[in-house]
Amino acid sequence: MLTKINHIGIAVTSLEETLPFYRDNLRMVCVGTEEVAEQKVRVAMLQIGESLIELLEPTSPDSPVAKFIEKNGAGIHHIAYEVADVEAAIATLKADGARMIDEVPRNGAHGTRIAFIHPKSSRGVLTELCQLGH
Repeated sequence: MLTKINHIGIAVTSLEETLPFYRDNLRMVCVGTEEVAEQKVRVAMLQIGESLIELLEPTSPDSPVAKFIEKNGAGIHHIAYEVADVEAAIATLKADGARMIDEVPRNGAHGTRIAFIHPKSSRGVLTELCQLGH
């Protein structure tokens, strides 16, 4: 079902302040930034090997990422695993008893289709399923 780690999401208060460390100090290549209005975030994707680091800046105080930062501070928000078929992965997980935040995929950054597994099913880790765009 899982093919690889697609990205690790990191909640940040400011892309402008955070991006230079990853790009300039760690020498990661920024492969794009965009706003995902549905998620109320701006994201910057940075390439590291076959995986990505996704910096997430909230665009609204009521966004899930803003609430995460308010509760936990900036830091690792989620891990995303790539899947070939997000609907099939959701169905398999639900059949196995996993609790899903998203029972229907939604749109993610860079044309992906995503669904989150509830942290109560993954022992405290917010886990994303990520299907690349077609």
